[in-house]
Formats: sequence, structure tokens, C-alpha cells
Amino acid sequence: MIQEASKIWMDGNFLPWSEANVHVLTNTLHYGMGVFEGIRCYEINGGSAVFRLQEHVDRLFASAHIMQMEIPYGNREIFEAIIETVRVNQLKECYIRPLVFVGYGDMGLCVRENPVQVAIAAWPWGTYLGEEGLKKGIRVMVSSYTRTHVNTAMTKAKACGSYINSQLAKREAIQHGYNEALLLDAEGYVSEGPGENIFIVRKGRIKTTPLTSILEGITRESVMVLAKEAGLEVTEERFTRDELYIADEAFFVGTAAEITPIREIDGRRIGEGKPGPITQQIQKSYFDAVHGKGNGHPEWLAKV
Repeated sequence: MIQEASKIWMDGNFLPWSEANVHVLTNTLHYGMGVFEGIRCYEINGGSAVFRLQEHVDRLFASAHIMQMEIPYGNREIFEAIIETVRVNQLKECYIRPLVFVGYGDMGLCVRENPVQVAIAAWPWGTYLGEEGLKKGIRVMVSSYTRTHVNTAMTKAKACGSYINSQLAKREAIQHGYNEALLLDAEGYVSEGPGENIFIVRKGRIKTTPLTSILEGITRESVMVLAKEAGLEVTEERFTRDELYIADEAFFVGTAAEITPIREIDGRRIGEGKPGPITQQIQKSYFDAVHGKGNGHPEWLAKV
């Protein structure tokens, strides 16, 4: 269950958590036309900071543009509203969910007069795939569901309806006793997880899938920067699931999942079946950065 905070920002006003409601005939509830972001705020020395907030707000507006939704607020207004939502709820660390959706009005697949609404919620939430997964790694299965093709959905938009594909894959994995799923693209190459990008390590090289048909992950880009700064070779190229099976290390990355090692895929042990040295190095660098430790990347942190 969500650990409720006190207020939710909704269309320019803060409402009590239990009163931030919509009508049952709200258009997005029926047809999935909406966009959202997942953002984290971390406790840092002397306060709290939202990780890569500007990049997340920019992607929210880019997603809305792709889906032909006009957000009725400016980029900076949403940025400040997110900061204020964390502040009003007095949260030191939290997960933040801005949601842009088509509101109540006409019903149908192409509505033009319905209002575009915005809500921003924040609440305490641990790592998505579990603390034990962070430490020991998780078990993953390749899903029978194919990742959405670039000509059937807008893969660069973090759109609500796109996550039906993710939910089907996740449910299948859980039903088969795994922690998470991995989807292949329409040509059979490794794509991404239901809510994460993926990296593998093989022969000292780090690989991640190219942006051809995946969401342009902000954590993904952060990991690539941190890895290169550590002198590690990082390439973006397609790879098959059998190359994944023989990888020395593998890990998922994402705002919710953070840096989660993968210890097994489809019943096959990855490397030694535990987080490898490069995964651990990247994980430490990432958590240092989000908590403002060391030199890090202060430009990535928006202080609350």
C-alpha cells in the first residue's frame, strides 16, 4: 500500500490526499491517453534534493508534445510545483509522480474540448525491486510479450497506455516465480524491462541497448556518464538474449529500480550469481551522486 502523504498538487492547488479525486468517466481512465514521470528525492547533507528534476520535467513536456497534449502550465511552473509538493509534505526522501491526463467531458477516442489536467503526488517509497534485490540481485525471465514496436506506439513518450505492455510482462514473470521480466523487441533483440533499462558487462565492456525502440531513460544516461568517468568502456548496441545469458554481469536501472543487479535469467546464472564488481562500482557511484556525496554531480540535484 502507498504510504500516504498529506497533500497532492492538482491543477494549481494543494488538496488533502484523500480529496484529490477525478470523475469515473475521466477520459484517460478509459483510454490511457496520458503521460507521467517517476522522480526521486533523496536526503542529502543539510536537507533534501530531487535527482535530475529538470531532465524529468523536460521529458514530461516532450512526452506530452509527442502525444499532442498541451500542458496548461509552463515548464518552470511544473518544476517549482514538484519542489513545493515535496516541501509541503515535509518529506526527506520520496518518490514523485507528476501525471498529465485528459479530464472529464466528452467520451470517445478523439476528444478536443476536454481539459488537460495535471496532478503531482509524492510519498515515501523504497526501491522498486526490493532492498534484498539491491544487495543480492534478482531473478528475471524473458517475457513471452514483445516490447511495443516503434510503429505501434510512441516509445519515446512515457505514456500511460504504453504500460499495459509492461504490466502483462510483469504479471507473467511474477506468476512464474521471478522478480521481474525482460522484453525483447519485435526483431528478437533485448529491449528493456517493464520499467527499467538494462546493462550487461562482458569481457570488461559495458553494453546497453540503443535508443531505437526504448524509453530514453534518465537513470540510464546518468549511469553512462558515471561509467565513462570511471574509465569504463560503454557502448550502445543491440545484443541477443543468449549473449545476455553468457554475460559476466547484468543490471537494471531506472528511477524506481535505481541500480538493481540481475543474478539469474531464465534459470541461467549470470556470472557468479551475485552482483559483480562493475555493477557494485556503478551502484556506489550512483548512490553517492544522488545523495550529494563527494564531488559527484551537484548540477543533477535540485535542492528542496
